[in-house]
Amino acid sequence: MKVKQGSFLWYLYLDKIYCLLSLRNVKALMEYFHLLDAHRRNTLNDVLFFHFLHHVTNMKITHIKMIFDMLDWTAMGEIGFDQFYVLVCIVLSHQSHLEDQFMYRHSRPVFDLLDLKGELKIDGTDFEMYRFLFNLKKQELRELFHDFDITGDRLLNYKEFKLYTIFCTEKSIDRKKRRKQREEEREREKGKDKEKYYQHLKKMYSTGLNHRSRSLL
Repeated sequence: MKVKQGSFLWYLYLDKIYCLLSLRNVKALMEYFHLLDAHRRNTLNDVLFFHFLHHVTNMKITHIKMIFDMLDWTAMGEIGFDQFYVLVCIVLSHQSHLEDQFMYRHSRPVFDLLDLKGELKIDGTDFEMYRFLFNLKKQELRELFHDFDITGDRLLNYKEFKLYTIFCTEKSIDRKKRRKQREEEREREKGKDKEKYYQHLKKMYSTGLNHRSRSLL
């Protein structure tokens, strides 16, 4: 899932720590929501919602329909600004590779979204359906339920899910640290190579001057 370049969402900024929009961005998003609300009901129906996501992302049609059903908590066939805002933040977190951070910072709303049956537990099958929202691979999902599903019933309560988000965030931080260390190491190696090259040029230049001086004598 990617945000289309030049679309409205392309210009919104998601805070990397708290995974929220700034007040200015929220105001802009609210104005955009009202523009989309062709029926002036302060809601978006499934048709308006589909055209919005199809316009700003490369999301598959089936995924768009699934997301609408997930956000339509009351089964009224429309969603309000609150659900719209949560969706936009999820999309932007995906675009910025902050999925783990978003789940950690907003574990309760995410849990409630994935608790499709309202049983205060996340079903493994339901999580599998919506893993694309958080860029989760099948292997990662299997490991999640293997490591954090204490009862082994393929269900996660909120505490288990919260532990998972903490684990993922720490794992993500470690990955970023290792990536940064590798980049710094590469930069140091480049610096060493440059220094060796300059020394080689200096030596060649010095040798050339010595040969020229002898020939003149």
